[in-house]
Amino acid sequence: MSQASALDEFERLRPRLFGIAYRMTGAAGEAEDLVQDAWLRWQGTDHDVVRNAEAFLVTTVTRLSINAVTSARATRETYIGPWLPEPVSTVDDPALGAVRAEALEMAVVLLLERLDPRERAAYILREAFDYPYREIARLLETSEANARQLARRAREHVGRERRSSVDPDERARVMTAFVAAARAGDLEALEAALTADVVSISDGGGIVSAARVPMTGRDKVARFVLGAVTKFAVGSYPLLVECNGGPAVLMVRDGKPDTLLSFDFSQETQRRGAPEGAAGISRLMFVRNPGKLTHLEALIPPVDPTSDGDD
Repeated sequence: MSQASALDEFERLRPRLFGIAYRMTGAAGEAEDLVQDAWLRWQGTDHDVVRNAEAFLVTTVTRLSINAVTSARATRETYIGPWLPEPVSTVDDPALGAVRAEALEMAVVLLLERLDPRERAAYILREAFDYPYREIARLLETSEANARQLARRAREHVGRERRSSVDPDERARVMTAFVAAARAGDLEALEAALTADVVSISDGGGIVSAARVPMTGRDKVARFVLGAVTKFAVGSYPLLVECNGGPAVLMVRDGKPDTLLSFDFSQETQRRGAPEGAAGISRLMFVRNPGKLTHLEALIPPVDPTSDGDD
């Protein structure tokens, strides 16, 4: 294989490699670094002896990701306040290089953080990229039976923590109602969009102001949201964006991302004033750590220099 062909093959697989690394680490910047490490190893390999470029590169980035996740656990223990994944835009690639957009939602990436790195890898490779267990076993240097066991345990963990899925149109409707109620300062309407056991998690990384502990319960969370709107909305504006395969709200201040609000939905909990089985927001995730928002600057439309700001 020529150097040009090797480069073409790597670029073809880059979205898949990034998708694996991002789902494993929950950090876009770290995922890019891991893909770059894989590229350096690919450059230093005798391509004539590589029978399957995809197998080589996927194996490389998966094992690099497992090592990175293992090393990051000690760092996460000293993280100031709750940790949330770094949001990533999926406007151009809704599945982020995968066969299916599994393990991509912020809430799922957060759940995977609690898993053993090998369980996480088995789940991602199977559920998002549809690799056969035989191939997963080879990647993880284990037996096919154990690869199945790793993926099964991961699925069970995610299944216990997550409830029934919610139709995308219903998600959009509930989120729109939530945003309208927050902007209007309507506490009752805001509570109607939330499940009774809703959880709010804020990640400031100790860099900017953010709640240091999660909040639980419809009333507490609704009042917290209204307080946050009063405190932080002045001088900023909301922008509806697509991150991690779903709708989110990006607060923009001085032309820069200030806060990314992501949602998780559930149909399981009865909501005040809502019919049985209606969808509601079960988790709010406020990402305020500036280092986790830099990748979202591209989502902010450029300011028209001819505009007088009155439109």
